[in-house]
Amino acid sequence: MTKTQQSPSASGVTRIRRSRHRGELRRGYTTGACATAASLAALQWLCRGEPSAPERVTIQLPIGELAGFDVIPQSLEPGRACCAVIKDAGDDPDCTHGAVITATLELEDQPGIRFEAGEGVAVVTLPGLELAVGEPAINPVPRKMMREHLLPLLQQSGLSGARVSISIPGGEVLAEQTIGRRLGLVGGLSILGTRGTVNPYSTSAYAASVRQSIQVARAQGLEQVVLTTGSRTEKAAMSQHPDLTDTAFVQVGDFTGVGLRAAARYGVRRLELVTMIGKLCKLVSGTMMTHVSGRPIDFDLMARLATDHCQDGALVDQIRQANTGRHILELVRGVLPQSYLQSLCAEAARHCADYSHNAFLVSVRLVDFDGSTLACACHGESL
Repeated sequence: MTKTQQSPSASGVTRIRRSRHRGELRRGYTTGACATAASLAALQWLCRGEPSAPERVTIQLPIGELAGFDVIPQSLEPGRACCAVIKDAGDDPDCTHGAVITATLELEDQPGIRFEAGEGVAVVTLPGLELAVGEPAINPVPRKMMREHLLPLLQQSGLSGARVSISIPGGEVLAEQTIGRRLGLVGGLSILGTRGTVNPYSTSAYAASVRQSIQVARAQGLEQVVLTTGSRTEKAAMSQHPDLTDTAFVQVGDFTGVGLRAAARYGVRRLELVTMIGKLCKLVSGTMMTHVSGRPIDFDLMARLATDHCQDGALVDQIRQANTGRHILELVRGVLPQSYLQSLCAEAARHCADYSHNAFLVSVRLVDFDGSTLACACHGESL
């Protein structure tokens, strides 16, 4: 990791001062990667039985790369160790940059790894997220990372299991800069990350990369492009369109509107947007910038659309009072006919067509969390 200067902030969170330099922006690491490194350091300290903690640990990220982290030892006692890692978000404007991610690991006779939320880490209080109510807000991929690094070492050392508590001093204050509380995440921040790395994109830089990707696709003579909202939707889109080259697929993230306007500008003839339920719910109301800090989902609209497919007033009220797009999907899955999800795609496709001044044929595909297609519509009509 690149050396940086550290200084304490008023909230008690250690801050890393970003170096001002020219050239390529420096990427950083997710809170999930930092929590994995801190927990591995704590277990190594326990297993070694040495008075000093490891100064540095190396972990494998979900993308297959190795990453090294400097370790801050906290405490050691029989069967229990605590280590910390300072999160370096690189040049990404992330509120957790410089936060101290601490892992307290306690050995247990019960096999496996159990997770707890320590100071500054949220607990899930509402349905609709990837985790059950009452669970610490440590997302599935970070949990998987920690298990993959800790379980082999436990086995090698003849140990059964461990309880891992992740904390972020000052995390509850930092969480005020997020919409976590609105989603039912109470008590601090979530431990996140599906790749292990944070790519440093400013709004203008990311928008420019989307425009450039579409321009390159057209320069290669492609008349059809597929916009995706992330790596999982891109994987699903590629399986749906094996005939298209990689250049045809553009990850727009939250910048759907930028992608649509660029496609119109550069003469795309056919466009498909592949998305998951959360971003789709925003597109249904015409929101073309789908970032979590932007306009929220219009749950009243989602409920009104459900009345065309459902006579169950109680279910409609549940949709109106839902917490997230995922929550809506959980409520309607197996209860409402597929035509409801199809109508959402149709409404989103209509807004996309309007936003791009009807310059091309637009289809919207909703994929599930496993990549399977749930519904698809084109200009408000079934494909």
